[in-house]
Amino acid sequence: MAKQYKSDIEIAQEAIMAPIKEVAEKLNICEDDLEFYGKYKAKLSDEYAKKIENNKDGKLVLVTAINPTPAGEGKTTTTVGLGQAFGKLNKKAIIALREPSLGPCFGIKGGAAGGGYAQVVPMEDLNLHFTGDFHAITSANNLLAAILDNHIQQGNELGIDTRQIIWKRCLDMNDRVLRNVVVGLGSKMDGYVREDHFVITVASEIMAILCLANDMKDLKERLGRIIVAYDFKGEPVTAKDLNAVGAMAALLKDAIKPNLIQTLEHTPALVHGGPFANIAHGCNSVRATKLALKMADYVITEAGFGADLGAEKFFDIKCRIAGLKPDAVVLVATVRALKYNGGVAKADLNEENLEALEKGIVNLEKHIENLQQYNVPVVVTLNSFVTDTEAEYAFVKKFCEDRGCEFALSEVWEHGGDGGIDLANKVIETLETKESNFKPIYEDDMSLEDKIKTVATKIYGAKDVVYSPAAKKALEKITDMGFGNLPVCMAKNQYSLSDDASLLGRPTDFDINVREVYVSAGAGFVVVITGAIMTMPGLPKKPAAFGIDVNDDGVIEGLF
Repeated sequence: MAKQYKSDIEIAQEAIMAPIKEVAEKLNICEDDLEFYGKYKAKLSDEYAKKIENNKDGKLVLVTAINPTPAGEGKTTTTVGLGQAFGKLNKKAIIALREPSLGPCFGIKGGAAGGGYAQVVPMEDLNLHFTGDFHAITSANNLLAAILDNHIQQGNELGIDTRQIIWKRCLDMNDRVLRNVVVGLGSKMDGYVREDHFVITVASEIMAILCLANDMKDLKERLGRIIVAYDFKGEPVTAKDLNAVGAMAALLKDAIKPNLIQTLEHTPALVHGGPFANIAHGCNSVRATKLALKMADYVITEAGFGADLGAEKFFDIKCRIAGLKPDAVVLVATVRALKYNGGVAKADLNEENLEALEKGIVNLEKHIENLQQYNVPVVVTLNSFVTDTEAEYAFVKKFCEDRGCEFALSEVWEHGGDGGIDLANKVIETLETKESNFKPIYEDDMSLEDKIKTVATKIYGAKDVVYSPAAKKALEKITDMGFGNLPVCMAKNQYSLSDDASLLGRPTDFDINVREVYVSAGAGFVVVITGAIMTMPGLPKKPAAFGIDVNDDGVIEGLF
C-alpha cells in the first residue's frame, strides 16, 4: 500500500511554532528591535538595521530552477529545506524569500511557503494578508492614480495629455476583465472619460521600487521619478510633479521594513516583497537581503520561476543596482520535470523513462550554461520524488558533473532539514573551494537594443529579436530621454526559454518578439514585454479558490 502523505497545510497547521522573539534571539536580536504582528510575525526595526550595518557580510547563495512545468520543481521548498539543513549542521543561516501574491494563491499555482516538511510558517498568514505589505503597495499605487485623475479634473495645470497616461491602477488578484477598462463615465463631475488599465500588484512599479530601495530616502527619490504620463509637448510628468510622493511614502512607511518569520524547524526567515519574475524583476527586497547578510554567515535566497527569468534578473538587475555579489547558485530540477520537457505526458511521469530524460535534460543543460556565463559556481540539485529511480538519478548526476557542476540529491519535502544535509554540505564545499567572479552579462553603457539582444540570444538561445513598430519607437524615445543606461527587465512567459509557452526543452531557431517597451524610471529599469505575456493574469477554469474554505472552528482548509 502506498504511503499516505499529509498535505502542506496539514503539516503547517500541526507545526509547533516558537514565539518569534525566541527565533530572533538565535540571531541576537532583542525584543526592542522587533515590531510585532501577533505572536509569530514581526518586522525588523530601522534602529536594528543601523545597529548591525557594520557587521561583516555572510555568504550569499541564490536558489533558482529550470523552467516550471505542471510536474513541479520545488524551488522555494528547496530554499527552505536548505536553510533548515544549514541549521542541522549548526551553521548560522537565514532564508530570504518573497511574499506570495493572492493572484496565484487563488488561481492555479497555489501559495509560496515551500512544501512538505520544508515550509515557512505561519503558512496561512503568509499566503493571505501577512503583515499588510501588499495592501500598502496597492494603496500607494492607486493613490497616485487618483491624484493623477484628480489633477486633470481640477484644471490640468501640468497640461497632461489624457491620450498619453501610462500609469495603471493595480489589484493583487488575477482579474482579466480589468486589463482594459474605461473610467470617468457618468457626469462632468465624475472625471474625464478615458481608457485605463490594471496590473496585478506584484507587477506594479511600486512593488519594484519597494524591493530595490535601500531606505526611506531612496524610496522617496524613486517614487518621485515615476513617470505617470506625458504632457502635450511630449515631456514626462512624474509623481513628484503631482506632489504625490509624501503621501505615498506614508502608506509605505511600515511596508519597507523586512518581515521575520520561521521555518518548521525554527530557522529564521526574512520574507519581504514579492515581484513576479515573468513580468517584474522577481526577487525579494534589497533591504531584506542586505540585512540578512549582516545577520548570518549564510544567506539563502531565491528568484522567481526559471533561471532564464528569476536568476537573470537577480544578476542583471538586483545585484547590479544593489552592488550584491552572489557566492554560489543552486539550480533545482526534478526528474519528472525533465521527462516532461522530453515529451512525456503528465499522467505517465511516474514511470522510468531514460530516453525521455535524455531528451528533456537539454533544458537543464541550457540553464547550467546560462548560470556559468555569470562566473558563479553552480550546484545542481534534484528535488526527489518517490517515483524517481536510481538509474534516473545516476544519469542526471553524471550529466551535471560532466559539465563542471556539483550535484546533490534533495529530499527536504519528505524529511525537512535532514533531507537537505547532502545538498548543504555540497554548497558549503563549493563556497569554500570555488571562487565567485560574478559579473552581469551586459554593461551599463550598451544600448537598450543590444542589452535586449544579449539576454535574448545568450540566455534564451534566440537567433534574433523582432520589434513591433510601437516598441521600436518607444526604445528610441526612452534612449533620447536619457534612460539608455538602465538594465532591461524582460517580461516573458515562464514555461519556455522562448516567448512561445509550447516550446519545451531547449528550443532553437526562434525569434523573441517584443511588442511593448516602457521605462520604470523609479525602479530603475526598462520593461520589455515579449510574446503574449500579460501584466494582469486571469483565473483558470477551476481556480484553487474553489477548494479553499474555513471550517466551523475557524480553521482554513484547502490552501496549498
